[in-house]
Amino acid sequence: MSGSPSRRGWSTWSPGEEQGDPGRAGPIPLHQAAVNNPGVKLHGVSGRGAEDIRITVFCAGSLTGPFEKVKAAFEVEHPGVTVVLEPGGSVEIIRRVTGSGRPADLLASADYALIPEMMVPEHADWYLTFAKNRMVLTYTNESRYADEITAVNWHDVLARDGVRWGFSDPNSDPCGYRTPMVIQLAEGYYGNGQIFEDLVEAHSNITVTEENGTSTVHATDSGSDDTTLFIRPKADDLVRMVKSGDLDYAWEYRSVAVQNDLLFIELPEEIDLSSVEFAENYATVQTEAKKGDGTTLYAGAPIVYGVTVPKNAEHPDLGLAFVEMLVGATGQEILTADGQPPIMPAGGYGSVPAGLEPLVAVKA
Repeated sequence: MSGSPSRRGWSTWSPGEEQGDPGRAGPIPLHQAAVNNPGVKLHGVSGRGAEDIRITVFCAGSLTGPFEKVKAAFEVEHPGVTVVLEPGGSVEIIRRVTGSGRPADLLASADYALIPEMMVPEHADWYLTFAKNRMVLTYTNESRYADEITAVNWHDVLARDGVRWGFSDPNSDPCGYRTPMVIQLAEGYYGNGQIFEDLVEAHSNITVTEENGTSTVHATDSGSDDTTLFIRPKADDLVRMVKSGDLDYAWEYRSVAVQNDLLFIELPEEIDLSSVEFAENYATVQTEAKKGDGTTLYAGAPIVYGVTVPKNAEHPDLGLAFVEMLVGATGQEILTADGQPPIMPAGGYGSVPAGLEPLVAVKA
């Protein structure tokens, strides 16, 4: 299995923890940290006097809503600086840097473990974990059986004739490789061993095998029938389809549902990939997906977001300043309002820049 050990490093630090060191009073603004600690290098440049500077931010599609708000606040504090957001599937945005060599001043992934697995050490040497999420099933009042679906019968509703539903591509988007995990975990929770076969295998090329207590979803060929099950490159594509009525249901992150005013079914924590308490249960399922010319295995784990400033950043100081705002009070407030609980303080891994250390709990 190619997953980084950090993906399962819950025994040393829990992303579900809302507090860092007991003695910490909370995040300290970077400018104040520099005042309190003269040796701290101030990365959060004010930007005053800068003209026509454009910084590029690659972010997971599910971060588009909160990042638009952080962008607006950042541009107010940094006159003359324009933040260009380029959202996409987390695997895809990382490949822009590692494969295409496109420079990015900041990169934020919906699966923090992709950063150490795909970027460290060649393209990044540190990252922060800054937010959490959970999987939900979204719909509207116009969806078929909207008045009947519940957290108990959702798998029966999706299997009914005429119901159209979808999820994003497991080969390009973490929401996509997490959705089959949730459906497979549902078999054990509901005591129904046919759920995955009836919902996924019957309508796509995705299959599942089991060995030594671990279920492996094989999703390298993610073709679907586009009659009942629709698989699209990004989770955002499915939001538009649900809103337009082209789909009845789509698997999304809770934050995406909140930001797009969609109705959603909250699933039991045992299967929704939200709780550190059930991390061992999540780890009983994994998804095999494409990685470059080969394949990789993504292990089931609580959903935790990660951010870094790639080594090819053209404006690394401004990238760090954006990170400062994201993990500080402004970003925490925005993430909370958008249904995406922040990790406070953020967890820091690798060679975290000195200017950010006062804001995070450095773990490795």
